[in-house]
Order: sequence, then structure tokens, then C-alpha cells
Amino acid sequence: MAYNLLKGKRGIITGALNENSIAWKVAEKAHEEGAAFVLTNAPVAMRMGEMNALAEKTNSQIIPADATSVEDLTDLFTKSQEVLGGKIDFVLHSIGMSVNMRKTIPYAESNYEYFLKGVDISALSFHKMLSVAKKLDAISEWGSVVALTYMAAQRTYPFYTDMADIKAMLESIARSFGYHYGIEKKVRINTVSQSPTKTTAGTGIKGFSDFFDYADAMSPLGNADAESCADYCITLFSDLTRMVTMQNLFHDGGYSSTGVSTEIMHKFGLK
Repeated sequence: MAYNLLKGKRGIITGALNENSIAWKVAEKAHEEGAAFVLTNAPVAMRMGEMNALAEKTNSQIIPADATSVEDLTDLFTKSQEVLGGKIDFVLHSIGMSVNMRKTIPYAESNYEYFLKGVDISALSFHKMLSVAKKLDAISEWGSVVALTYMAAQRTYPFYTDMADIKAMLESIARSFGYHYGIEKKVRINTVSQSPTKTTAGTGIKGFSDFFDYADAMSPLGNADAESCADYCITLFSDLTRMVTMQNLFHDGGYSSTGVSTEIMHKFGLK
């Protein structure tokens, strides 16, 4: 059911690779809620994905941009305002990649060149995006920016390797930039820490299936899926959350607050 929560709002949605991605679901929900937006991704990612189908479905325009390039981001925010006819009201940062993880390099043996590349793509891209938007005054007052993260930024998960450190940096940028952008333009900046989700990126992590089942058993409500995460992002883009900023918001069925579940205890033969 649509409530027109984003009626009249303009946005930029990054990272919609295919119908399994959270960004894809966010775009569908934003369209249902009355928003107009542009879709963007790096050219190499676009060749791997199905973004044209999403653009057609949501009546959106695609503006390719490398999120590590200030020049590309400047072009993205400039053209987006031209296409949409005004300042941007919401932005979704759904960008993440770890070369060390892809190459199954253990955390303690991280390749530092790969590490820095992951930082640039997955965290510094967020700072660059916000910096460009601020310089261009591209986001309207009381606008909302949301970045997707994971609680490995707070707790250690061996399989998440250097991406854990990178996500911690991403969350710190949201707090720091949230302060400055809030003071100057009332722009809200938050991160959403999502359950393990069966996306292309998620399922590529070694041992993902077993951990997905573990997290599901640990969470009182079970794992939150991509569609419910999209619903949550929509509320953060809406005027209903005008005073929420600089927060890392857990959307994980209660996993982050559960020490141990009865189901997990039973799996170990405990009563």
C-alpha cells in the first residue's frame, strides 16, 4: 500500500544492480510513494546489471557516475537537478566493494593497495558525494541522505575482513558530515545497518549461507529482507523523520540487541 510519503520529492539512488539489490527495492518503493529520481552506478557495474529495466519501470533516467570521481559526482548532481527540475531531497548511498574479500585474502594479511581501493569505493565515496552536494548546494533543506552499512563496524565477523573497518569509517563520515550539513542546511545523514541479505554482494561472501541462517535464528523477528529495508529507507527519506540525523540505525529483526536466542541454545543441546 502506498501512502505518497515521497510525493513531490526528488532523489538520487545509487547501486541498483539487479532486482535482488536493496537499492533496486528502494527505487521501486520510492516510485510507489510518488518520488521522481535518477539512477546511477559506475559504468562497469551497469554493464553487469539490469538497470535499464528498472529505469523503464520507474520512469527514471540513468546518469552513469564513478562514485570515487569528484568530477563524475559533480556531473551527477548537476545533471540530476536539471533532469528533475530542482534540488535533491533524498540520496541513497548503496556502494560497497572489498578486493581483499573478493580474493579471499585473510584480514591479517590484507593487501594494502586493495584495502585503500575498498576505502575509496565504499567509504570515501560517501564523503565525496556529500562534499560535492554541499558545494553545489544541491540538496534541499531538510533533505535526507542514507547509506547502507553492516554491524561488523561494531562487532568482529572474521569473514567480513577489511570491509568491517571500511564500514566503521562510513558510519563515522555520516556522523561527522551530519553535524556540519545539519548546522548549515538542516540536511539529515544516517546509516542503516541491515541484516544479512541475499543480494549479489552478500551471497558472494564466503560462508554467507550458514551465517544467514545463524542470524535468522538469533533474531526475534528473523532477518529483515531487502524489501523491508527499502520500506525503512523510505521513512528516512520522508518528512516523518525530520529530526533523525547522525544515527546508525539497526534494521535487523532485533539481532543487534540479542545476546543469545533460545533457538541457538537448542541447536547446541542447551535448555
